[in-house]
Amino acid sequence: MNPAKRRTVIAGNWKMNFTPAEATEFINTIKPMVAGKDNCDVIFCAPYVTIAAAMEAAKGSNIKIGAENVHFAPKGAYTGEVSAEMLKAIGVEVVIIGHSERRQYFGETDETVNLRTKAALEAGLRVILCLGEVKEQRLSGITNEVVAMQTKLDLAGISAEQLKNVVIAYEPVWAIGTGLTATPEQAQETCAVIRGVLADMYGADVAETVTIQYGGSMNEKNAAELLAKPDVDGGLIGGASLVPEKFTAIVDAAQ
Repeated sequence: MNPAKRRTVIAGNWKMNFTPAEATEFINTIKPMVAGKDNCDVIFCAPYVTIAAAMEAAKGSNIKIGAENVHFAPKGAYTGEVSAEMLKAIGVEVVIIGHSERRQYFGETDETVNLRTKAALEAGLRVILCLGEVKEQRLSGITNEVVAMQTKLDLAGISAEQLKNVVIAYEPVWAIGTGLTATPEQAQETCAVIRGVLADMYGADVAETVTIQYGGSMNEKNAAELLAKPDVDGGLIGGASLVPEKFTAIVDAAQ
């Protein structure tokens, strides 16, 4: 982390977990546990049906509630989708875009990720933009090329001013939900590659202000070592975000 230059962000991705009642119980439990820990942003991105309940429970705390996806169209015949304006209307400020599970299971491409990112930013939302390589690409030694290409394609047409509202989450796909984790050295190397691409696109000064998270089985045991790396500015947390004690330990590591 480099808190002098950019904000640390610890965000939980609940995925398809928690009913509204369960979300309320979780937020009420964790609120006092993260209270006053202001050296990082604390965010939980929730399924659409739990957002309102989670936001109500989080009122008056340092916890922000976000969404897990957003469509690129303002309205239309897109059954099952939700627009940026719909999210704004219920008070959402943050949205995850391009998570590997969306890419793997639901046909997301760099083109649609780019469209969704533009729509979210134009609506005034803050974006957590996910990218990362699959196992075969890591083993083939082309990780750097893959994440560089994704960064360029996903941010195509995004201005330096808009980039102020983008957090990039480097998520090696082979480490998500597998229990495997990139070593701190691997995480640092790839996050530095992403920052280098941002420098090429926007200039070094702008690149130094962009928060780059690591996501991929970050947990209470490895968070401190990962967050100690200069280009790892936070975490996008999956499984550990469902357990108050584990998530709080990661927030503590970011302090």
